[in-house]
Amino acid sequence: MIEIEYIVKDSNGVERLRTTDKKAADAYDRALDNAERLAQMIRKDKVLPSLSDTELEELTIYLARNARDVERVLKGKAPERDPTETLAPVPAPATDKIAPIKAAG
Repeated sequence: MIEIEYIVKDSNGVERLRTTDKKAADAYDRALDNAERLAQMIRKDKVLPSLSDTELEELTIYLARNARDVERVLKGKAPERDPTETLAPVPAPATDKIAPIKAAG
């Protein structure tokens, strides 16, 4: 039996997700890329300078994974999901050696 496994790594090469679902791997990879861009923008503009790297990473991953609802809110619309509904937690990486997302500069 042949099984294909997708491994998503962040820009530092740290494994963040391992799955057999290509769509899930692609979506998570895009979310990580967008989260890194958001983190760079927030750090560059000195927004919330006291926010720790870990908190910034959690915030930007949340925003990236919920981009559709964030966009709706910015357009003055309600999110598609019920605001009292809780999201599934971010999947735990397969390794305990996780490097926080660092903003460039």
